[in-house]
Amino acid sequence: MPIPAAVLFDLDDTLFAHRGAVTDGIRAHLGALGGTYAHADRRAASALWDDLEERHYHAYLAGSLDFAGQRQARARDFAAAHGVILSGPAASAWFDVYFVHYRASWRLHPDALPCLDALATAFPGVRIGLITNGESTPQGHKLADTGLDTRLEHVIASGDLGFAKPDPRIFRHACAVFGAAPEQTVYVGDRLRTDAMGAAAAGLTGVWLDRTEAPAGPDTAEAARLGVIRITGLASLVAALGASRASRASRAY
Repeated sequence: MPIPAAVLFDLDDTLFAHRGAVTDGIRAHLGALGGTYAHADRRAASALWDDLEERHYHAYLAGSLDFAGQRQARARDFAAAHGVILSGPAASAWFDVYFVHYRASWRLHPDALPCLDALATAFPGVRIGLITNGESTPQGHKLADTGLDTRLEHVIASGDLGFAKPDPRIFRHACAVFGAAPEQTVYVGDRLRTDAMGAAAAGLTGVWLDRTEAPAGPDTAEAARLGVIRITGLASLVAALGASRASRASRAY
């Protein structure tokens, strides 16, 4: 790849420590609720909440639920698993209280800002931005609360466009916004298929941030064919991009 003109990132669990904040938030919420939730197994409750987020948030991305509806569904199903029946308005109120606890735990991954600094040093003039599957307002609150908003030139949110990653249109739209050709653009995200492979299929350099060092899976061979770069932390990004450029240059000769 040439020297990148733009390096774009996913937000949740890439720059922003979403999963940790979710765990802290749901456990704090259960403690505050008391009653039937008081004796819930905290580990099992956290796992259930994660599963419900994955299921219902992806239903929102697929268009079968709206944004408020996926929040209601998550709260309703979690409460039902603990013997509590919530109506639509009650489910929304339940989620709103949870969200206060979740927001109290918002933070960036420790390697996020140092990575942005390293990119600016390694590639002077590089443009930094974000592509996120979500609504611009709540995602914007995360950026403002963590100070990340001052470090990003543009934020592309799927909720504003009507299509989401891994749809190639969102990656190409982002390239157009930044005025960078896909082959000059890097995209970094924690989900192999949604982020890295989706970006690579759209012509960008896809980087998979595999913080958990996942074992090889069914997508591994396809990711390799697409030229996806794998890193286990953002501190490795600049070196990985440099190594990729060197490797491609040597093959050109």
